Amino acid sequence: MKTKRKVLAYITKGQAPNLELLVFEHKEHPEAGLQVPAGTIEEDEQLIDALYREINEETGITRDNLSFIGKIHKYNYYPNGKGTVHERNFFHLGYTGDQQNWEHVVVCDGLDNGLTFQFRWEPLGTLPKLAGAQDVAVELLSLRRKRHEESTD
Repeated sequence: MKTKRKVLAYITKGQAPNLELLVFEHKEHPEAGLQVPAGTIEEDEQLIDALYREINEETGITRDNLSFIGKIHKYNYYPNGKGTVHERNFFHLGYTGDQQNWEHVVVCDGLDNGLTFQFRWEPLGTLPKLAGAQDVAVELLSLRRKRHEESTD
């Protein structure tokens, strides 16, 4: 079975217990469901470089508007009928910019190139189900953010 290494970005703003998570939908393909920025790690690419590259490609957010909080989870995901295993690496980042809701056209070498993603902030307490089990580590966000805030005070 082939392994694909993936990064997933839980980007939050606000403080616990009022954290909000950055999510998006495909403008042209709403059936794809609600998602977080994520993507495949390229050959010989470092995990952290892939994380920031995927965030920028999919959202337009630059590294300057993010605060790295930490890696929060890793597990293997087996997409139905794909014959591959996805090694998923979940990261938590804080957003320091001021964008609320926006659209972004993806520019990359992959399948998402040219797609328009519609971004918004969703409160963690009322977060709808995310596509492809991308929400498996959401419950870890509040605890991780609280520890990060305490260590930077």
